[in-house]
Amino acid sequence: MILKGKAHKYGSHVNTDEIIPARYLNTSDEKELALHCMEDIDASFIEKIQKGDIIVADDNFGCGSSREHAPISIKASGISCVIARSFARIFYRNSINIGLPILETNDASDISDTDEIEVDATTGIIKNITKNKTYQATIFPEFMQELISSGGLMEYAKKEKMKS
Repeated sequence: MILKGKAHKYGSHVNTDEIIPARYLNTSDEKELALHCMEDIDASFIEKIQKGDIIVADDNFGCGSSREHAPISIKASGISCVIARSFARIFYRNSINIGLPILETNDASDISDTDEIEVDATTGIIKNITKNKTYQATIFPEFMQELISSGGLMEYAKKEKMKS
């Protein structure tokens, strides 16, 4: 799966309240959540992103509470994947469960805001087109890649049930 878009760069310890503020957790409507994605850390986020763009962060992205709303709002906003040096464990798992590709690489700090990025989610190869550099992210095991490419755990389970 090849993903391509502009980088939107954030620092370390971006928490789930910054990804989707708690005041919007009274809805599970993905479109509504997307409208408020990142608004407390970047008020213009939803206006400046384009479908396929990529969030890039440093350490511990998605820390805080265990709400699934955070990766759902990111995915629903049109972001194709998140690249970070590291992810909070529960955000990592929630992202896989909803089919949001996430990639860990120590080189995330080398990517700047607005760099054009191309990601091969299968091989973990990240190309920074702007800087003409290539980075390697940790590769997911095949079964996790299948969960993500299916659109998440629920879609994967539906697909598997149809097989039987």
